[in-house]
Amino acid sequence: MVEQSGNGEFASLREEVRQFVAERDWDQFHTPKNLSAALCVEAAELLEHFQWLPTGSGDELAPGKLQQVRHEMADVLVYLVRLADKLDIDLRAAVSEKMVLNRLKYPADKVRGDARKYSEYKDA
Repeated sequence: MVEQSGNGEFASLREEVRQFVAERDWDQFHTPKNLSAALCVEAAELLEHFQWLPTGSGDELAPGKLQQVRHEMADVLVYLVRLADKLDIDLRAAVSEKMVLNRLKYPADKVRGDARKYSEYKDA
């Protein structure tokens, strides 16, 4: 289950994706491995839109490209929601848990404005 409470945005997305998959009898193909691979492919398709931009900022995207990026982002989210559903992971709880860990790993007073990895700034 994507959300323990069963309601909210992730639960609504989960149900919409479940229905789409059921209508096509695709559940048989949606193993965690296959969903993880599909997620990576969609993330790469998202990245492709930024690949040769001078800086990679959003304002370098033409309006038509922005729509394509939007659709790639949706594909990434769909596969992530589906993977969480198949593994019975509450995405909202997972994000909250990970943010606690990230706050410990990247204390704001030590890393503000610094893009280095946590292991690099500890010795600096």
